[in-house]
Amino acid sequence: MHIHHDESRRAFLRRAALLGMAGTAAPFVNTLGAIGEAAAATGSGYKALVCVFLHGGNDYGNTLIPYDQGSYAAYAQTRAALALSRDTLSALVPDVALAGGRQYAMAPSLAPLADLFARGAVAPVMNVGTLVQPITKAQYNARSAPVPPKLFSHNDQSSYFQASSPEGAQSGWGGRIGDLMQAGNGGSALTCINTTGNAVYLTGRQAVQYAVGTGGPVALLGNSKTMYGSSTAAATLRELMTKSNAALLANEHARVSKRALDTYAQVSAALAGAPAGNFPLFPSGNSLADQLRMVARMISVSSELGLSRQVFFVGMGGFDLHDNLVTQHPVLMGRVAAAMRAFYDTTVAMGVADKVTSFTASDFGRTLTSNGDGSDHGWGGMHFVMGGAVKGRRLYGRAPDVGANTNDDVGQGRLIPTTSVDQYAATMATWFGVSASDLRTVLPNIGNYDASTWNLGFL
Repeated sequence: MHIHHDESRRAFLRRAALLGMAGTAAPFVNTLGAIGEAAAATGSGYKALVCVFLHGGNDYGNTLIPYDQGSYAAYAQTRAALALSRDTLSALVPDVALAGGRQYAMAPSLAPLADLFARGAVAPVMNVGTLVQPITKAQYNARSAPVPPKLFSHNDQSSYFQASSPEGAQSGWGGRIGDLMQAGNGGSALTCINTTGNAVYLTGRQAVQYAVGTGGPVALLGNSKTMYGSSTAAATLRELMTKSNAALLANEHARVSKRALDTYAQVSAALAGAPAGNFPLFPSGNSLADQLRMVARMISVSSELGLSRQVFFVGMGGFDLHDNLVTQHPVLMGRVAAAMRAFYDTTVAMGVADKVTSFTASDFGRTLTSNGDGSDHGWGGMHFVMGGAVKGRRLYGRAPDVGANTNDDVGQGRLIPTTSVDQYAATMATWFGVSASDLRTVLPNIGNYDASTWNLGFL
């Protein structure tokens, strides 16, 4: 597992000269690699941003748990039978203490990430959620400030977290970052990579998300070499699909088809040199780990494919725990922690940990109160950022008041977010190379916040 993003400009110029002499005989994948080196020669280097989406709304109360005596007592009283025992928790020890003597612990099943927190590679970000602008409880109750439409709705809040718009959004902030970055990539089709189907997060205004499965790229026509047993028929179909046409729609269909076939061939050829067996740290029987292994494989061949910036989306479901939260949530958190830790350790082994930042996201947080056997749809939640560039051993954002009917609660322990998704995203986009002027394009609501709060400082 080797990445060569730090080759010198002189090495790039030598290869560029060779390509010039080779002319059209040079393999296209080598040309992409040279373009990637040209981008690296400007000093930008390679970076990847990986969104880990927890579908269904992750329960914040049993993810990052209040630990100081007063806060834990309020937590236990509000959560009732859902509360984790304080005896099973270990307080995080940050370099900068929280105000008022507040302390937090990660859920025991998140121990692999707690260890990375101690090593400085993980940063919890508190009370993150969808907002249009900052809002207080008084404003919320008086309906005197705008809030995201259809709060507490899975589809709409999942979309709002990913796109700053409810269900039906045309583009997401990951894709809009891709719009800005794809010109610097040799293969623009590989700027936005999705391992879990389709997500508005990765849809740009120009950038198109490219789907890969856990075993590799998804083949058009199943990559079949024959059609009804005839290789001639298969070849003829491919020619018809990719042949230029005077009709506008037919020509666009041919262009997209050709791009899909060419990209599949390029990615497959590159990944053949990075087989799954070369990435042994990932646990088996873990769908999120399988996706992150594929992300690691794609990153390992990014130089070969001429890529300097990539945005990835992976996801895992099961978090809509209205029932059986006590038994099921620790299992889900354990899978997330194992997969993310294996991914981080793999980036360390590859020598790119400081070039890869991963972060969690979800539809929303959940209620702190119990519905008897689980929690219901909420608003703000707790999230984690992971990577070698992360300024860990700190908790970011404001610790919310714990309990029901607090100043941070709109009912049943539903947190009013005090850190917006826009600020969370802007911090990562800035690290990724998005300029301050372009942040308004990527995150249309960021102008509603004081510019001094656009960067939360965890990168």
